[in-house]
Amino acid sequence: MRPAVEAEKIGIPSVVITTTGFTAIARAAAQAEGMTGLRIGEYPGAVGVHPEDLVVRNVENVLFDRIVNSLTGSRAAATAASSAVSRLAGEIVFEGSFEEVNDYFSSRQWSDGLPIVPPTREKIEAFLRHTDCAPDETIAILPQANLAAVPWNIAANAVMAGCRPECMPLLIAAVEAIADNHYNLNNIGTTWGVLPFLLVNGPAVKKLGIESGGQLISRGANPALGRALGLIIRNIAGYGLGRNYMGTFGYPMNFTLAENEDECPWEPYHVEHGFKKEDSTVTACGTVTWGWPPAIYGTADKTAAQTALEFLSIELTKKPCLARLAERGPNGFRNMITILLAPPVAKSLAGAGYSKQMIREYLYEHARVPLRELEFLLKYGHSEAFTIRDAVARGIYPEEYLVGQDEAVRVLPGPEVINFVVCGDPHRNRVMVLWGGYVNPVTLKIRFPSHE
Repeated sequence: MRPAVEAEKIGIPSVVITTTGFTAIARAAAQAEGMTGLRIGEYPGAVGVHPEDLVVRNVENVLFDRIVNSLTGSRAAATAASSAVSRLAGEIVFEGSFEEVNDYFSSRQWSDGLPIVPPTREKIEAFLRHTDCAPDETIAILPQANLAAVPWNIAANAVMAGCRPECMPLLIAAVEAIADNHYNLNNIGTTWGVLPFLLVNGPAVKKLGIESGGQLISRGANPALGRALGLIIRNIAGYGLGRNYMGTFGYPMNFTLAENEDECPWEPYHVEHGFKKEDSTVTACGTVTWGWPPAIYGTADKTAAQTALEFLSIELTKKPCLARLAERGPNGFRNMITILLAPPVAKSLAGAGYSKQMIREYLYEHARVPLRELEFLLKYGHSEAFTIRDAVARGIYPEEYLVGQDEAVRVLPGPEVINFVVCGDPHRNRVMVLWGGYVNPVTLKIRFPSHE
């Protein structure tokens, strides 16, 4: 889509080819790049599962005519009106009872399908007392709607989610983090179902009542903060279900977690990334995976630490899309993996002498699959049809992949893509591998107002 936008900007007529269901997201993505009226040729249906003869008929009888019509027609005629409406901070959009407010917000898709707390002026102003920023000060411009996130609308979404006012500084920092280009918010609309989430470190964890122990994402301030993040992404970034937020099976609720620094045997996440231990930070993360957290047990002939390393090596070959994860270099696809370690597992690894970097290097070396398996995943689970040899020639895969079909190859592009967070039940031996998909984590310091 973006090459077509850039070509149109310099006067070269271009058409974006989409499939059914993706025309809206293509227009939204183009609008985020400053263009309305994108020329589109839509292929009817899901081309990936159509038999070859049907693909040929659809291209010859449907798609070709749509491409010609788009190129010969007026681009301005294809302009789609934005669904986002810019409003002034403090503007009253509706007055009514609790039920009427919820019906109104739901009808405009401003809620997440659950009842919201009506964002009254009084409730919003309670949040604004916890920031030194002016109510209409631009904190960030969030794609894809390219709307300004200001304290007023950040607070409004936080009220709707049920957050406490003192969480305002954290949410402002979170908005700055997801707006960072490295985070890549502009590409979370994929059918993979990228789910943004937040990680909190430092004194803010206890100050704001954020849980880091057992069942953490479902306790304390965590659920409301996660929900606020989701509403901000919906209402300010402009991600609407089925329009430009296209997760095939939908999305669970956005969540927030905190690292259990008291139980962490290494330096905590934020210190490892250049912050002081006394700093409070929020990290904007993302995942397309959330599922079974394996329990790791040692055996008579293996220590618990060695078993954990082997188990994690296997998990890293099962959770992500390996054809994407394995990509390297400037033409490759870069993303991050966050591994949640329950305290007993982390302590077992640290007790055996492993640093975080040593664990990364072990996993980089031992997370492997037979070339035959990677070839199959690339051929049948990838949107582009090319072989491993083609990918090596393009610089996407390394030359070490030019081996026999039964030889094992590494699936991680490098040890640096792995992050560790110690959290969860302090009496359980479980781990969770979260693959970021298109998202890269961004960590920022939380700045509390001068009077706090």
